[in-house]
Amino acid sequence: MARRNAAEVLTGAVVLVVAVGFLGFAVAHSGRSSTSGYTLTAKFDRIDGLPVGADVRLAGVKVGSVLDERIDPKSYLAVVTLSVRNGLELPKDTSAAVNSESLLGGEYIALSPGGDTTMLAPGGVITITQSAISLEQLLGKFIFSVTDLVGAMKPAPGSGQPAGAPPGSANGSPNGSPGGRPPAAQPGAAPQ
Repeated sequence: MARRNAAEVLTGAVVLVVAVGFLGFAVAHSGRSSTSGYTLTAKFDRIDGLPVGADVRLAGVKVGSVLDERIDPKSYLAVVTLSVRNGLELPKDTSAAVNSESLLGGEYIALSPGGDTTMLAPGGVITITQSAISLEQLLGKFIFSVTDLVGAMKPAPGSGQPAGAPPGSANGSPNGSPGGRPPAAQPGAAPQ
C-alpha cells in the first residue's frame, strides 16, 4: 500500500513539473515583450475595444504596445499612452488609427509615418488620429437605409404604382403600357 502511495505522489509531482514548464513556456512566448522604448500620447474620440497591452504596429509589424488609457476631463477625449521601441524615430506628422484585426475584434493602433523632417521626441503627442469604427453603428445605419429604400418602393395607397413613379404611368412604366413598350398602332391610324 505504501509503494502505491509513493508511486501516486511521484506521478503527481511529475505532472506538476510538466504543467509548470508549459506555463513558463507560454508566458515567455506570449508575444508580450518587456522591451524598453519611449512613450508617446494620442487623443481619440473613441477607442472601443482597445485594451491596455494592445499592439502598436507600423506597416503591420509590432513596434510597441498600449501602456495606459484615460479620459481628458476637459475635452472628454480618450488619451492613450503608448510605447514605441527605441531606435525607431517617427516624423512629427505621424498619424495613429485604432484598427481591428477582424470582424470579431482584436483592436490595435496602426501608425502611419508622415513626411515631416522633424521627429517626435519621447513624450511627444501624435496629433493626427482616427478613432475606432463601431461595427454596431455601421450595421444600424445600413439596416435603416435599407428599410427607408424598401419603404420608398412600396406602392402608394390606391394608385397601383410605386411611390416614386411619375404620374400618369401605369405599372410604373414611362409611357403607360406594361413592360415599358409603346402601345400597338391602331389599324388606319397615322404614325406619330
